[in-house]
Amino acid sequence: MKSRDNLLRLKHFQVQEKTRQLAQIDMMLGEFERMAGDLQAQIEVEEKKAGITDVSHFAYPTFAKAARTRVENLENSIRDLKEKRSPAEDALKEAEEELRKAELKEARGRGGDTPDPVVEEQIERRMMIG
Repeated sequence: MKSRDNLLRLKHFQVQEKTRQLAQIDMMLGEFERMAGDLQAQIEVEEKKAGITDVSHFAYPTFAKAARTRVENLENSIRDLKEKRSPAEDALKEAEEELRKAELKEARGRGGDTPDPVVEEQIERRMMIG
C-alpha cells in the first residue's frame, strides 16, 4: 500500500512539474513577444524622428540599429521556445495519463472504481487552460 501511495505522489509531482514548465514557457513567450513589440515601436519612433528608414544608410539611428538586433534575437528566442512548447505539452499529457492510470490502479486496489477527485480536477483544469 505504501509503495502505491509513493507512486501516486510521484505521478502527482510529475504532473505539477510538467505543468509548471509549460506555464514558464508560456510566460516567457508572452514576455518576449511584448518586449519585441515594444522595441519595434521604439524603432519606428526613432526612424520617424530621423526621417530615415533604410538600415544601410550612414545616418540611420544607432539606437534603432541596436534595437533591431535585439528584436531579431528575441524573435529567435521566441521561435526556440515555440519549438520547446510542443514537446512540453506532450510530456504533460503523458504525465497526466500516467497519473490517471496510477489513480485507477490505486482505486482498484482500494476496491473502488472512482479516481481521486483532486487528480480529476487537476486534469480538468489543465484541459481548460490549454
